[in-house]
Amino acid sequence: MASTVSTSEPDVAPVAGARRTLLFRVGSTVYGCDIDDIREIVPFRRATRLPGAPSYVQGLINLRGTIVTVLDLGARLDPSHPPVAEGSIMLVAMPGNNRLVGMAVQEVMDVRVVGDSSDDVIADSAGDDAVRGLAHVDGGTVILLDIHSLVRQVLLS
Repeated sequence: MASTVSTSEPDVAPVAGARRTLLFRVGSTVYGCDIDDIREIVPFRRATRLPGAPSYVQGLINLRGTIVTVLDLGARLDPSHPPVAEGSIMLVAMPGNNRLVGMAVQEVMDVRVVGDSSDDVIADSAGDDAVRGLAHVDGGTVILLDIHSLVRQVLLS
């Protein structure tokens, strides 16, 4: 997937600690994750539901011969959230193996550099949490997620 980084000053290289962050929306909430954690973004498609699977597991899709488990990010983070029925599926390659997991979101918005100024990051979390922190982007607050940690929590539950 080719991506471009949008910054207010395109000729300025990001400073240490700055991250290229993919912004996406689920409901009215904007989330972000490291762009390097996302292998590909594909249009939303209906998944084959697995009997007995938790409500946040949409099911399985066949993507060019590879079976991918698709998780509903909105339902995983907030069980009262209605299921994502249109939008995009972000494909996450899990480190250490070739397994792909899809995350259904309503809208993939942009790629931004977050953390290149002290005003960007509001809070930063350390550890194995799914929520890595909060940041200011374009006057709004973005919840920064550790996608790999979130997927590991789901796969181990």
